[in-house]
Amino acid sequence: MRAAPPRPPCPPLPRAAPLTTLPSDVATSRPTSRRGALLACGVVGATLLALIALGHDGRRIAQLAVLAAPAVLWLLWPLRSARMRRLRTVLVWLWVMAFALDGAVRAYLLDTYQAAPDGAMVLGAAANTNARESTEYLWMHWRSAAVWGAALVVAGVLVGMFARRGAARSASSLARPSRWTAAFVALALLVSCVAYASKPWRRLHPVVFWSQWVESLHTLQASWADQQTQRDRLTAQAKAIAPVITQAGPSTVVLVITDSINRDNMGLYGYGRPTTPRLQAHRAQAGEQMAVLKNAWSVDASTLPALHNLFRFGLPDSDNPPHVLALARAAGYKVWWISNHDDLAIEQQHARFADVVDMVNRTPGRASASLDGEILDCVQEALADTSTERKLIVVHLMGAHPHYSLRFPANANPFDDDVDAVENGLVKEGRSPWVRRFRQEYDAALLYHDFVVSELLQQTRTAGKPDDYRAWFYLSDHGQEVGHVSDRAGHSPSTASGYRIPAVVWRNQPPWPQNALQQPFRADWTGWTLMDMLHIQWSGQKAERDALGGSYRWQAPVIPVVVESFLR
Repeated sequence: MRAAPPRPPCPPLPRAAPLTTLPSDVATSRPTSRRGALLACGVVGATLLALIALGHDGRRIAQLAVLAAPAVLWLLWPLRSARMRRLRTVLVWLWVMAFALDGAVRAYLLDTYQAAPDGAMVLGAAANTNARESTEYLWMHWRSAAVWGAALVVAGVLVGMFARRGAARSASSLARPSRWTAAFVALALLVSCVAYASKPWRRLHPVVFWSQWVESLHTLQASWADQQTQRDRLTAQAKAIAPVITQAGPSTVVLVITDSINRDNMGLYGYGRPTTPRLQAHRAQAGEQMAVLKNAWSVDASTLPALHNLFRFGLPDSDNPPHVLALARAAGYKVWWISNHDDLAIEQQHARFADVVDMVNRTPGRASASLDGEILDCVQEALADTSTERKLIVVHLMGAHPHYSLRFPANANPFDDDVDAVENGLVKEGRSPWVRRFRQEYDAALLYHDFVVSELLQQTRTAGKPDDYRAWFYLSDHGQEVGHVSDRAGHSPSTASGYRIPAVVWRNQPPWPQNALQQPFRADWTGWTLMDMLHIQWSGQKAERDALGGSYRWQAPVIPVVVESFLR
């Protein structure tokens, strides 16, 4: 049998072609370069910062930037899953656009009305409108809306394009963020966490701010009916009391209410720095027509309760006291309310009793930089008004309300870094450098305040005919602690400094009774004294509480601090 022929050798297998493409699921996972992630973070962050700066200024920009940082920093952290990267893109976009929309709305209001969204004007307008009026408003201002809308669209597209380029890594890559990147992100997140733990910072976040804004809007709408009802009730009460004016002829009375002024910082009261040169000059010129109430006290350390007591005669609500302004109007006075404050509660509870309301300042809170000098022209117009012979002009000033550095013009602090007796005294008492700096700013605020208050007094002294009766009453709602008793600065319900206020009166006839001027004065009894200055007589009169009357009898108020003596 023949052997089978040998098989031919198998042909060699063809060499596999080199792999030049990745599967689609791997290709989409290709990691973004570190440089690309940094670029994405930089562009998104810069866009965000620019939009924040449109609607905010100063320290507020830094605060918002810190609050916005977490989402932007997320772009530096590599993510493996494509789905997670898409989710990150969406969340970062929404986060950034919330801040962008907030900045654009604030910028529009600031540019158009010089107002903040939570100011009385904006809140009042929003609460007092409807869908049709809103449509008409947008139609009237469509150009501005289009400009800001276009800016938001551009920002949205830019953020969307670069948010997609956040750091990524493939499933096969073991790459981690660099040590420096991780440390930077960790530090930035720590700062952001501290910011979110602070309520004043946290409430600046657009989601929190606008949620509270909507609540304020609803609260305002609900309360307006009650406030109007309350004003109508007090107006009817004043008419029923039927107050009468006991002096014939023209009469002009100016009531100047300031904020956060401690008399211990006024040269008029013997302070070591020249903070009131103009008022002191007025005092020298006016002689017995002008009186400084040396021992003046507020019974409240904050504005709202102080004004409530001032205009309701310091009586408890259970006594159903009338309102000073309602009584003045019922007696025949035309009443003006001219204010550099923007406070919705004050406007509704007091200002709206006036015939003429002029709210000069439209930015609420401590960040307002509206200077008190802005109201001088409005006061002059009221004094020149010829529609009535009897005028009560209420002027409400910011005074030295914190922040002190916002209460005087730029580069107008002569006490800055001035080593004088006051500075040396603060150092000796162990006051910290920042409290000493606050004292310098506070004193500079009082020096500017002296200019405004003196101008108001000069306007009153020269108004009308020489023989027309004119009177002027100046006081603060409460005091301020600026290193006087403790190493701190600000409102102070826990120290006597929070209640020590100035009170100054002037009238062109006759001289003030000297026996009354020797006794202390309390601000919650201002209404009784003001009724006497207006020459208004009414059934509820209590002469023993009129600080400038011959029957005045001082009674020490009950305040939540220990006062060694009300006679100093």
